[in-house]
Amino acid sequence: MERSLAVGNMTRIQEFVLLGLSTRLGIRDVLFAVFLTLYLLTLLENSLIVLLVCRHSELHKPMYFFLGNLSCLEMCYVSVTTPSLLAGLRTGPCHVPFTACMTQLFFFISLICTECTLLASMAYDRYVAICCPLHYPLLMRPQVCLGLAVTSWLGGLLVSVIKTACIASLSYCGPNVLNHFFCDVSPLLNLSCTHVALTELVDFISAIVILWGSLLVAIASYMAIGRAVLRMPSAAARRKAFSTCTSHLVVVGIFYSATLFIYARPSRIEAMDLNKLLSVIYTVATPMCNPVIYCLRNREVQAAFQRSLHWSCG
Repeated sequence: MERSLAVGNMTRIQEFVLLGLSTRLGIRDVLFAVFLTLYLLTLLENSLIVLLVCRHSELHKPMYFFLGNLSCLEMCYVSVTTPSLLAGLRTGPCHVPFTACMTQLFFFISLICTECTLLASMAYDRYVAICCPLHYPLLMRPQVCLGLAVTSWLGGLLVSVIKTACIASLSYCGPNVLNHFFCDVSPLLNLSCTHVALTELVDFISAIVILWGSLLVAIASYMAIGRAVLRMPSAAARRKAFSTCTSHLVVVGIFYSATLFIYARPSRIEAMDLNKLLSVIYTVATPMCNPVIYCLRNREVQAAFQRSLHWSCG
């Protein structure tokens, strides 16, 4: 009876306060300029990749199809997290309504899960291209590529619905201060005043299935690629094969190192300053670097870009 009254007397908080990346005024101004520049640059780079892939028929290949999907995802990704980061740097700790916080969490989880499966699909594409070149047109035909992309997007949405529903159903009765620059899983779990074992279990299982599952697909694909490349008789062929995969390995390494450290654990995370630093890596730095890493040494993309410049100048 007393427990029921206590639970009934709990006042559900209506908003959260995001402390942001830094509370020091002098540093905030500098960081605001830096992250605003990075945000605009990320949107410009990824928009350019999508435009090139859509406009140039020579880029209508599975690798560039997935790269276009990844660029679309990165633009959505940074637009979910970076505005709240910039708001915190500009005005200090900002107040976010409960519904808005859960909405941001929903899109963030959906996009991060989609990125995991897209990176795994891209690894599989490179595996088929290098290890099964004769069967590549059949195994990576347009219907298969479309199916992998749609599965990635819908799978991310499904996981996000389940995880967000679990987190939103928890009771939050104060304090309401999130030591982060966006509404993330661990800071919210730390504020819950009810038992979170089931929610942590759902979070852990989804991390195992999505994060570890997609990472294992990527690792298996690149191990097979490595064995195939080492058996190639020509040194030039080995260099060409490795060059097509190096950029993807860099992206996969950076992304999974940060996300696995934060999300592939079942317990609440207390080292929030470290989490915020790692979150900057995969929510701001990686989306900005991906187009450069994938396309800087790609001759087909460079040629398409030069032709676009020629058409615009002509």
